[in-house]
Formats: sequence, C-alpha cells, structure tokens
Amino acid sequence: MDINKSTIQLKVNDKNASAYLAQPKSGGPGILVLPSWWGLKPFFKQVCDQLAEHGYTALALDYYNGRFGKTIEEAQALQEKVEGNLDFMGAMIQAAKDHLVSLRAGSPIGIIGFSMGTDWAVMTAAKEPDVAATVLSYGGWNVDFSKMKSKVLGHYAETDEWYSFDRAQNMEQTMKAAGVDVSIHLYPGVAHWFMESDRPEYNSESAQLAWQRTFEFLKHNLH
Repeated sequence: MDINKSTIQLKVNDKNASAYLAQPKSGGPGILVLPSWWGLKPFFKQVCDQLAEHGYTALALDYYNGRFGKTIEEAQALQEKVEGNLDFMGAMIQAAKDHLVSLRAGSPIGIIGFSMGTDWAVMTAAKEPDVAATVLSYGGWNVDFSKMKSKVLGHYAETDEWYSFDRAQNMEQTMKAAGVDVSIHLYPGVAHWFMESDRPEYNSESAQLAWQRTFEFLKHNLH
C-alpha cells in the first residue's frame, strides 16, 4: 500500500507542536497515537506506519519537540518538564485530535495510548464525542466517564511495577458503572512496555496477540 509520511506542525495557543502523520494515499479513519513517556521515538513512528498499512490515518504527537528519552532517567526528566505545564500538554493533544478529525470531517476517530499516553487517551475520550474507539496499553486513569461515547480495549501486563492489573480492573469497573463498553486483557508473564519492540521488556508473542486484538477492535468500531 502506498503511504504518505510527513512531520506536521500544529498551532497550540501561540506555539508550535510537531506530530508525525502516516496515511494511505486514499485516506482512512483517523487514529491518534499517544506515546509513552519516552516521547516520539522511532518505534511510535513505526506504529503509525503499521496503522497506515492497515488503512488508517495515524497521527503521533511529539511531546518533547524532537527529543525522546532512551533511558528511564532521560524519560522522567523530559516528562517532568511537560508535566510542569499540564495546560499546554492538554492543548497539544486537543490540537492533534482536532487536526485528525478535520482530515475526515464528520467521521469518528480512534485513540491508541501507551503508558503515560493512556492517561491522556482516557481523559480525551471521556469528553470528546467524536472518539469512537480507545485502546489502552499498560495504563489508564479514572475520570468522569458519564459522557464517554468511546468503546475501550485494554492490554495489561501481569508483572507491572508501574501500573498493576488491579488498577486496570478498578478503572474497568468504574467505566462499566458509567455504561462504557470496555474489555481488558491480561498478558501473563510480561512486564510494562511489553509491546515496544525496542525495549528489553518486549515480548513478541504477547505483542502480536495485542495487535491482533487491536486491529479487530478498530475494524469493528471505526469502519
């Protein structure tokens, strides 16, 4: 499949923010990719490329303006700078979502969040009625789900020091109580970041299953 790949600039208040866009030449349903705290490392561009090959228009936000963390310490330092300006982070994600929606006016979009990105995926999907499908990879957040229109799919690691399966189940119950259609999966014997092929925690078998479930979920809810 022919894919167009580009780096785009988003206007966020009076500043610019970068994002990576991959899309089939014929276009396709939009998916906002929210990376984990590493930032827009090559893996997340590959995620966008993979989504585009499956017929989706994928936009990944670059939180740190061209920089990304290669170690936990680097990622924490970058995240702390952004976390110090949560309003700008929220505005950046809103701008990315609005740009994606504008590419196919009137069509719903999906969001795929990884780790830190799941927090923002949940907060966005809970308040934006044009988000129809949300995929959470080893993370999440409890918010007011009463207005949430999106269906939710979650992938969680059995041995996760950053986000336990108990927390995922708690969020799932809160969502269900609010009437949200949610389904979560536990992946035995794997750790946080198990879907990221550049990480030592990567588990190809579990990652493959998670992506298979993700593409089935997207196919049912975004077409």
